Amino acid sequence: MNAVHDLAVLVARDEGLFQKEGLDLEILDTPGTSQADSDRQALKLDIFDRTMESIYNAGGVDQYRMCEWGVMKRTVEAVSSGQRPAKIVALGAAMSKMAVITGPNSHIFEPEQLKNTPVAVSPFNGSHFTTLKMLEGFVKKEEIQITNAGTMQERLDAVRMGEVAAGNFYEPWISVAQKQGFRIIMESHSTRSEAASDELDGPTLAAMFRAETIAAEMINADPHKYAHYFLDEVQGLLEPGEFQGWRLLYGPPVPYTRERFDDTYAWMLGYSELIEPGSTYEQVVDNRAWE
Repeated sequence: MNAVHDLAVLVARDEGLFQKEGLDLEILDTPGTSQADSDRQALKLDIFDRTMESIYNAGGVDQYRMCEWGVMKRTVEAVSSGQRPAKIVALGAAMSKMAVITGPNSHIFEPEQLKNTPVAVSPFNGSHFTTLKMLEGFVKKEEIQITNAGTMQERLDAVRMGEVAAGNFYEPWISVAQKQGFRIIMESHSTRSEAASDELDGPTLAAMFRAETIAAEMINADPHKYAHYFLDEVQGLLEPGEFQGWRLLYGPPVPYTRERFDDTYAWMLGYSELIEPGSTYEQVVDNRAWE
């Protein structure tokens, strides 16, 4: 959906790493919030009506990745919502940098000033969850507010025009914002998780994850080599030397542990709107790639 989240997969494809594992794999592009010309297909209020989720439900893909919390929400709620089931099959290969940003002339200089102030995010995606996570250290939970101001391009424009005080962005839009004089208030990494249907077997997932592991090492060794994926998304808003590739960080897919599940699920239950209660590790997680 967005290069920053799926870069290890794109690199594994383009560097022939999947082929070396004996995989004939097709990557399906779906609209995300990062493309400069994207619309709001990826921001529908019902998450299962969004483009990627709809394609997964229809059997068009068997495996996908999102932020850790977004995958948790979708896997937990799929059954009660009558959707195609999925399982968390790995803690994924991306550590996407997320940043809360204010406008060039903003009077906000510290996180505490975002108390009872809406921050623009993509609902139930990484920017939403990381905004809550980051601000919890500075203001009370009940004083954190989020709002939907559209895609990354729309969100940046809304912050610039003062329609919202701040927004959460990832690369390449952090680089775009800094180029245009916006102010970064705080940053954090956000882990991806990998989800898959029951139709995708463990050995195939293991081969995919081995390829992604090598791709992650290649990205970390020379992130600027892969800047073109990001420059394509912003369509001329950045020159090659202006993309801040040092923010990119990728790690190998690893098993999703019970402790990780317990901690993540418990945190999400602390916000009534984030996830349904009553699920278990056994219902949601399947580390079959490591069995």
